Amino acid sequence: MPNEFSRRVFLGNSLAVGGGLLLGSSLLTGCGGAEPAAGAAIARPTQPVRGGRLRVGIIDGDQAGNLDAHKPSGGGIIRGWALYSKFWEWNDDVSTRLGLAEFAEPNADASAWTIRIKPGLEFHHGKSITADDMLFSILRLTDPKLASPFAGLVGAIDRQALRKLDERTIEIRFKQGRSFFPLDETLIAFGGIVPTDYDPVSNPVGAGPYRLKSFVPGQRALFTRFENYFKPNQPYADELEIIEFKDQVSRVAALRAGQIDVASGVQAEHSALIKADPRLQLVVSPSTSFSGFNLNTAKAPFQDERVRQAFRLLADRQELIGRGLNGFGRIANDLYSPQDPTYNHAIAQRGYDLDQARSLLRQAGASDLRVELTTTANEVNAALVFAQQAKKAGVEVKVTPVDSSVFNGPQKEQWLMSPGSTPARGFLATGLHNDAPLAIYNRSNFRDERFSELFTQALGQPDLERRKQLVHEAQTIQHQRGGLLIWGFTDVLDAASSKVGGLHGEQTTFASWRFDSLWLNHA
Repeated sequence: MPNEFSRRVFLGNSLAVGGGLLLGSSLLTGCGGAEPAAGAAIARPTQPVRGGRLRVGIIDGDQAGNLDAHKPSGGGIIRGWALYSKFWEWNDDVSTRLGLAEFAEPNADASAWTIRIKPGLEFHHGKSITADDMLFSILRLTDPKLASPFAGLVGAIDRQALRKLDERTIEIRFKQGRSFFPLDETLIAFGGIVPTDYDPVSNPVGAGPYRLKSFVPGQRALFTRFENYFKPNQPYADELEIIEFKDQVSRVAALRAGQIDVASGVQAEHSALIKADPRLQLVVSPSTSFSGFNLNTAKAPFQDERVRQAFRLLADRQELIGRGLNGFGRIANDLYSPQDPTYNHAIAQRGYDLDQARSLLRQAGASDLRVELTTTANEVNAALVFAQQAKKAGVEVKVTPVDSSVFNGPQKEQWLMSPGSTPARGFLATGLHNDAPLAIYNRSNFRDERFSELFTQALGQPDLERRKQLVHEAQTIQHQRGGLLIWGFTDVLDAASSKVGGLHGEQTTFASWRFDSLWLNHA
């Protein structure tokens, strides 16, 4: 991620800023100021077309990027969508459906899950997928020696209690005999199924839509179609190339020059340029990925509940959507996962109330408050907008941008105030990312005995109505005294050539990563 103070139009950045593709500036020669060709927009294909090389541009350029199914770094998460398949897949509405599995259900109290894969499945190197590979994959993800930061999402799995029932079926149980209901939403993201001879460097083999042909970290990865993919007649392209860019500007220039076909996750300030080009399409996904700020409850002044409440009240959410997201989003109510069937819609929307915010700060003895908001280049715009809003309440917010490697380094849970964002997930899975007991990234350091009790009970409650009661009370606590200021839900913007088919908006954050569904119109 580029270490620059601003990435948005708020500070005047534009496509006039220079930038080059990592593989050499010669590849982009003459494309920086390319103008759309005259004539009508190219008709988009409506039926899948086979063949060709699909070129996808991502923002990465990390020389340490890898292909690890269970511990991805850099653009490894995106590359994993090409290489690996899982028991489940995401639906457009952020619910799950079966992937490699033909059956995956918990028992009556969710203390055990039985998973059976479809018959006749193969890995890229021709080996049949068996229960041994299933067990190996789960054990590798949760191996303390691997130390995957995502293992905590399924930390409840009892590694010693995994059982092979037959050649295609396994049973998963949980520590201390606990129940664990959201296995699908937690194992789906980083639970790629790999063979027992897997190695992410010497043998990066999976069962995804494409098999690896070559990989140069920080530059590009080239894949070829996996003919025995578990979805008949997919994928459609002969080859998939994932090209890494250091910055958004050079990537948009490459898209306009026809050097890539898809740009995943473009910036809102580039949307007008993309929409004005008849050769391109802008796809908007109204996701429930949230944008907000972590208020570190372990440090003053955010140890005081009144200060946390004041910060939520002084946030002008509509302005943050307008200026922080260029209008591509919707306001939030300091709670995540509104699409979850357990979401508490009865909690009234928190409004903008500067007078009440000032009053709470006075009560807390924090009228003349100064805080530091540590951010990355990707989030600096919203941080600066919020700093201007806070000033109206007499609060000085110092915005300090740092490189993403620093932001996500050993100090990640020590920042006093920092941006927070999580891809669209259900309530329980999102909590395990953020503020639940044993969350993998609890930057707010929120610890509340009653909330922890409710969340833990909800994890093991398979009955929707009973789980809803638990979540409603838990969300009331989050809304009143939690450590997250969630001001908006972000629209994800993907740009592509008009020749690309199969790309459509959805509620998830990865419409352009569904490589098995994208195709090229060669006409």
